[in-house]
Amino acid sequence: MILVTGADGYIGWPLMLKLSRTFPEERVVGVDHFGRRRWVEEIGSVSAIPIASMDRRLKTARSFGMRNLSFIEADLTNYQRVLQLLKTFQPRVILHMAAQPAAPYSHLHAPLAHYTQENNNQMCRNLVWGIKECGLERETHLVETTTTGVYGAPNFTIPEGFIEVETATGSDTIPYPGMATSWYHMSKVGDINNLYLSSKMWGLTITDLRTAIVFGTGTEETRLHPDLTTRFDFDFYFGVVANRFCAQMLAGHPITLYGKGAQKKPMIALEDAVDSLAKAASYSPPQTFQVFNQMTLLASPKQLAEEVQQAGREQGLKTEVTHIANPRKENETHQMKMENKGFQHHFLADQPVSLREGISRMVKDLMPYRSVFHEYKDRFL
Repeated sequence: MILVTGADGYIGWPLMLKLSRTFPEERVVGVDHFGRRRWVEEIGSVSAIPIASMDRRLKTARSFGMRNLSFIEADLTNYQRVLQLLKTFQPRVILHMAAQPAAPYSHLHAPLAHYTQENNNQMCRNLVWGIKECGLERETHLVETTTTGVYGAPNFTIPEGFIEVETATGSDTIPYPGMATSWYHMSKVGDINNLYLSSKMWGLTITDLRTAIVFGTGTEETRLHPDLTTRFDFDFYFGVVANRFCAQMLAGHPITLYGKGAQKKPMIALEDAVDSLAKAASYSPPQTFQVFNQMTLLASPKQLAEEVQQAGREQGLKTEVTHIANPRKENETHQMKMENKGFQHHFLADQPVSLREGISRMVKDLMPYRSVFHEYKDRFL
């Protein structure tokens, strides 16, 4: 069976549907504690695209033949609950996506910084210790989505997880050092270290997919019915830059770039992120710790703004792109370079979604929800 954590999330729910269709003879069990719904409500925002309750989602999915889906509400920071899940299901693969995933949210105040790191790191530790304690070291493949944000912004091509170091006294291949710039991203540095350690100590089979910035509104499966949609956050805390630009344009507001906006970041379309995770569920790696950069393209905020502007024109909407003072400390012209050959070889479709194609589809899908962006414009302006 396949265990999916974070199954109510932006990527987790579409992945549940994809796995159901990809492995129709296998039970797919999702776990979540609905934190994302609470956190977004807490900061006074909503998902622009309405999302159904989990009960309704599952009922509708089953009406489309996806009858191998189950869901359990659980908090994975509870170690006894994790042990219960692992002993009961003995999963052949765990796709671990559960996390507090927002850097701005983790910077609101000290308690949320503490919560983000304690929540994320404890879930990871519970899973690796649970696999060991349940005697599943040879049975379970653990796949975690960490983040490309752990790399920082170096002035060389970023490898897939490991880096060759040469000094005056010798050379070696070592895990890439954590150079994250937020409390959230640093929590994933902690996860990576614990994944590496547990694989080295106990021989766990672990795949670390370092996920880039994900953009998109849905997948083939989520578009089957309104009850199957996934969430779309656009607020300052949980909405990624592509989402914020779409919200600004659809609310009739200028698209605002922080500073020059010329720095390039890794990205991947939601469809490609979900497809590659489904492929990871059938991947048979060696019994070791492997790292892949889950990204398909590099783009700057300026490029994103221009694509959103063009997609708006296609829908008869006009908007301006303006530059404002950058509230962040960052190199506004850094041209990131990143390897992803391993990811391409093992997990990526032949023709990944392009930035233009993905942004154009996003704007079309979001047109019916313009009133939501107007109503909640104070959340992203």
